[in-house]
Amino acid sequence: MAGQFLAAGPTAPTWYDIVDSPVGRVLLTGDERALAGLYLLDAGERSYRIPAGLERRPGAFPTVAGQLEEYFAGTRREFDVPLAPCGTPFQLAVWAELMKIAYGETVSYGDIALALGKRLVASRAVGLANGRNPISIIVPCHRVIGSDGSLTGYGWGVERKEWLLRHEGAVAVREPADVQPALFG
Repeated sequence: MAGQFLAAGPTAPTWYDIVDSPVGRVLLTGDERALAGLYLLDAGERSYRIPAGLERRPGAFPTVAGQLEEYFAGTRREFDVPLAPCGTPFQLAVWAELMKIAYGETVSYGDIALALGKRLVASRAVGLANGRNPISIIVPCHRVIGSDGSLTGYGWGVERKEWLLRHEGAVAVREPADVQPALFG
């Protein structure tokens, strides 16, 4: 697989921690080697549930928490923490391609398909893999938009996708009429 991902361990993730962010509480999962998951807990119906069998370790991911804090403060544009997502070879290839999307930039599902050497018809498969991304924000699935510039689905809600893109200064973001940062506090 791509060089930026470690192979997922046979029993990983084993730990979890929860940190606060402007888009709600963030669940971090992984082990001593790498981060395996980053999920949002305060996303209404879309909220992620903490899997059984994980051990809570407050402060288990200090580098990740610190880099997320810097990202939300606007002082970090790239993350450099070890990642070990679990997925199919195709999903891992899509997620590796997501890592190439620069802060504040957007690409379409078709762009990702073409970058992987696939035809545009693979856009739907790219969208499915994008939706299965277990390390949101750091593996920036929010930077993938529709070919017409629309903010298509996001597992944590389109309003959060829009917030993240606006936070990054992405130009393809429409003006929200009803989204306020306080929604996620």
